[in-house]
Amino acid sequence: MRGRPASAASSGGATAPLLDVRELSVAFAQNGKAQTVVNRVSFTLEKGDALALVGESGSGKSVTALSLVRLLPYPAASHPSGEIFFRGKDVLKMPDAELRAMRGAGVTMVFQEPMTSLNPLHTIERQVGEIIALHGGRAAAIRAQVVALLTEVGIVDPASRLGAFPHQLSGGQRQRVMIAMALANRPDLFIADEPTTALDVTVQAQILKLLSELQAKRGMAMLFITHDLGIVRKVAKNVAVMQRGRIVEAGPVARVFADPQHPYTKTLLAAEPKGAPPLPNLDASAVLTADDVKVWFPIKRGFLRKTIGYVKAVDGVSLTVREGETVGVVGESGSGKTTLGLAILRLIRSQGPIVYCGKRIDALRSREMRPLRRDMQIVFQDPFGSLSPRLSVAEIVEEGLIAQNTKMNAAERRRAVARALADTGLDPASMDRYPHEFSGGQRQRIAIARAMALDPKFIVLDEPTSALDMSVQAQIVDLLRQLQERRSLAYLFISHDLKVVRALASEIIVMRHGKVVESGAAVQVFSAPRDDYTKALFAAAFNIEADARGIVDQ
Repeated sequence: MRGRPASAASSGGATAPLLDVRELSVAFAQNGKAQTVVNRVSFTLEKGDALALVGESGSGKSVTALSLVRLLPYPAASHPSGEIFFRGKDVLKMPDAELRAMRGAGVTMVFQEPMTSLNPLHTIERQVGEIIALHGGRAAAIRAQVVALLTEVGIVDPASRLGAFPHQLSGGQRQRVMIAMALANRPDLFIADEPTTALDVTVQAQILKLLSELQAKRGMAMLFITHDLGIVRKVAKNVAVMQRGRIVEAGPVARVFADPQHPYTKTLLAAEPKGAPPLPNLDASAVLTADDVKVWFPIKRGFLRKTIGYVKAVDGVSLTVREGETVGVVGESGSGKTTLGLAILRLIRSQGPIVYCGKRIDALRSREMRPLRRDMQIVFQDPFGSLSPRLSVAEIVEEGLIAQNTKMNAAERRRAVARALADTGLDPASMDRYPHEFSGGQRQRIAIARAMALDPKFIVLDEPTSALDMSVQAQIVDLLRQLQERRSLAYLFISHDLKVVRALASEIIVMRHGKVVESGAAVQVFSAPRDDYTKALFAAAFNIEADARGIVDQ
């Protein structure tokens, strides 16, 4: 069956498929034992077809993809069973020279995070050109080929970008460079491993459209790996759903989505954040008010470091967050959302009055702000990066209690930690374990518990669900809503995921280039956006048609 898992692999037939994976298993050595993470996976892929491999983190998707080009950490990884045939040759038995020739020319791969995949010390021209040179490209023609590739993937004025380094490009541009590198030697099979997860919704839509156009233009096969079923329809005709290392359901996207058979597939399809925020209570007291807040970073040049201009990260933003209310701040990366949140918490300098519970705090010094830190907390985007790997969960959660001089003894702090963990749906008995022993969703619950331990009134939630699977996102949204209802918490919810914002926020602020382009009651903004930029964001997030001109990632 083309582009679908094979119930039985056969070598018969007139024409062998481009890729034929037969009963593939992958095991990792752990504590002297072999742990199977991919269990007898089979599928085929013809040239020109696209197959989406979907499932939550840990389901075995990426391990399967890495096996196709033998990029697993051998010999720690092994294949207890299975075969991988590419163009009729067994990849698992290929000699190294033939394997190197296949990688980058026959099969190519784009990873999730382009910033970690690109070398920060080399220019774009050198990195794209290196791929061409390694597979026999003529030195004299490499620059012209690099420009042609960058043009093909939609980089504006590519000749001027040849000398740029990765940090000088936006997230969407970096991913386009990675795609250009992958296409450099005209591969037959293109593997895309979560290539849009770290991107904004509008940039994500552009990258998905680009991949579909390039696949159709070049006639290559594509294996698209994702945990977001919402984007599968845009890139593939067939889908295979993985759970705990096995393919539990497969077939045409239209059929699987319309009539899922396996309970896990049904769970994934229903995993979108649901529910509605409470109606705004205009009589509730204002917890935090900001008026015409500005955060301008000086641009300095010359020997004397003279200021020649400013980066206006936040430029005249006003908002009010009331008790028990969530204000959502949305926009693409670089719009000023996180900078605004840090300014409101007085973690960076800003101009403009900021009033917390009737007290103006924008002019307070660090020492004067310290007593208020207990009431004003923040939860960051990456739960693993924000938790110290050297501290146990108990030590992480009680850290704020110690820093705020709560005068609790060790036993009282431990009871407070247990309450915070229980409130966030975690087993208090696990408090002596370390962050790496928990899943991504559990780590984010630990970060929320750390904030809740101090019983705050106001919390800045900075992209708290963007690094999580869809089903875990829905769980975290439900948790935040429950905590808010029980404690009358005020949230400033920062996100580029409009589906999550719609489920949580009663008021919404749309930011672009540091300015507010639209704001108001979430119900009104979602039902009838006025600004073209807001319309483009909603079109990308909810798969509706709109004019997105001017929102192109350049």
